[in-house]
Amino acid sequence: MALRLSDAAVTASVAAVTGLIDAGSAAGSLRIYTGTQPAGPGTTTAETLLAELDFNDPAFAAGSAGEQDMDASPSVTTTGLADGTAGWFRIVDSDAAAGAAGIIDGAVTATGGGGELELNTLSITTGVTITITAGNVAQPTS
Repeated sequence: MALRLSDAAVTASVAAVTGLIDAGSAAGSLRIYTGTQPAGPGTTTAETLLAELDFNDPAFAAGSAGEQDMDASPSVTTTGLADGTAGWFRIVDSDAAAGAAGIIDGAVTATGGGGELELNTLSITTGVTITITAGNVAQPTS
């Protein structure tokens, strides 16, 4: 038999995870890196940091059915810190140092590409604006 969770249980699970993002002294951040996603958010990284975006506080809207969408109103934007192609992202609380272990890692795709984080472009250039077009955290029910 497979383990299955109720909608209430998976929604509470996601809320606990996204609550960690707001646990620092200010709003959490999303960091976009080049290269290959590491083994998990508990792994430090030496990949190039292309961009860092500060979330609204709280970072995610209330969820349902095990999913919470990023609060992107007003738009969450920043400018590129380095040149490169976005490969993956890491979400950290506000007290995390550069390259530090995070809370969530995930795939980055262009808008409509189906990644956990969708950006208006994967090609990031120093000083050019980057906009998050969609982002969510989901917990499977089984």
